[in-house]
Amino acid sequence: MSKLLVAFFSASGVTKGVAENLAKAAKADIYEIRPQVPYTDADLNWTDKSSRTSVEMKDWSSRPAIVDDKFDVSGYETVFLGFPIWWYIAPTIINTFLEAHDFSNKKIILFGTSGGSRFGSAVRNLQPSVADSCEIIEGDVLNGNPSIEQLKEWAAKFL
Repeated sequence: MSKLLVAFFSASGVTKGVAENLAKAAKADIYEIRPQVPYTDADLNWTDKSSRTSVEMKDWSSRPAIVDDKFDVSGYETVFLGFPIWWYIAPTIINTFLEAHDFSNKKIILFGTSGGSRFGSAVRNLQPSVADSCEIIEGDVLNGNPSIEQLKEWAAKFL
């Protein structure tokens, strides 16, 4: 088993494409974080204050359920963790994933996709969901469908 993992949540497919290319670039295993109830276009409508994502992001203690497939992170030292950036932080389903696994003594490098926002307070919002011995590093927003070669260079900065 590889010691590198690319784990990702993708609501619309954009983050999935980046994650797949990053896994190839870093020669890493890949894991998709899947919600038990998939997000619909209506759920993702950030302009609707009653949409699912708007409701979840107003309540940072929200923990959307994920598909429970007993994924084992114990064999990985470094995890690239990707997600669409919502309201300048990670979707709370990322907290669900982190809290479902033991990331003690691991390094997590964040990558995101976004229509315009940056990470904001993503690291601060995710840190309470992992052990103190887990290091979370703010990576980059990887928009524009970066090539495998570009992602190799990007990943190398953190390895």
